[in-house]
Amino acid sequence: MKSVRLSAHAQSYTEKRGFTLEEVIDTIQTAEWKPAEMPGRLQCRKDFYFGQIWNGKFYSTKEVRPIFVEEATEIVVVTVYVYYF
Repeated sequence: MKSVRLSAHAQSYTEKRGFTLEEVIDTIQTAEWKPAEMPGRLQCRKDFYFGQIWNGKFYSTKEVRPIFVEEATEIVVVTVYVYYF
């Protein structure tokens, strides 16, 4: 598998959205890739056990959805969406 790199934009949202590079890599390596809304980009999603409080509310599950581009030598993550439920 190609290496995974977070763009500066994606990296700037790690704390605000609450995801880790390890979760993004795991999602890209194990989830099904599908076309994203923007042409030329891909997406996938994976649920992780969370069991914590986020923004004052308890959530048991966190879904990580990276949007990325597969280049010749690496996968570049453009942004990452995170959903809590």
